[in-house]
Amino acid sequence: MVIEVNRIRAAIFDLDGTLVDSLGDIAHALTTALVSHGLPAPTLAQVRGWVGDGARSLVTRAVAGRADVDAVYDGFGEAYRAAPMARTTIYEGLGPALDELVARGLAFAIVSNKPHELTRTLAAALLSAWPFAAVFGQRAGIPLKPDPTAALIAADALGLPPASCAFVGDSGVDIACARAAKMRAVAVSWGFRPRRELVAAGPDALVDAPEELCAAICR
Repeated sequence: MVIEVNRIRAAIFDLDGTLVDSLGDIAHALTTALVSHGLPAPTLAQVRGWVGDGARSLVTRAVAGRADVDAVYDGFGEAYRAAPMARTTIYEGLGPALDELVARGLAFAIVSNKPHELTRTLAAALLSAWPFAAVFGQRAGIPLKPDPTAALIAADALGLPPASCAFVGDSGVDIACARAAKMRAVAVSWGFRPRRELVAAGPDALVDAPEELCAAICR
């Protein structure tokens, strides 16, 4: 898919692993829930491999049939809501990259598989310095990524056609979402998924450092 340079007028971002490093808080909440049900604490590497498809999929993978998924899921949600930002930070170097995109006149949105209110909480606390005009997490009735529905809703909220938007994320799920939405697919390698997964998914651009982001989105 080729999208003309002058048509990119907005960047729609994934949240976890793309804008913010939240793995420590996710892992802590998951560990709390698993241990309370007699299951061993996972390693950070294991949690990194399980995230990306929403909280329920994360818990299902972690439980692996050894406990009641609903009970562990409830415990995870309770633990995570109690401390969603104890360890979470915006990625180093990303602020100047976002500033550069603002200077280029791009509109911003977030589309995450994290629950909606938690997505909005993290965005308000960590990303309020930048003009994110639409922030969407997991909501009832809206399918999770890679389904393009939420991305298309975000583009509509920005008042732009999908072809005018770049979708930026750190996983094959995000790249597939961009493709399905007919947006420019930009992958970042500093997030939760291995670079080889991103290469295999075939994004329009793959960036390894925040300072490369503006050129990848706007080219």
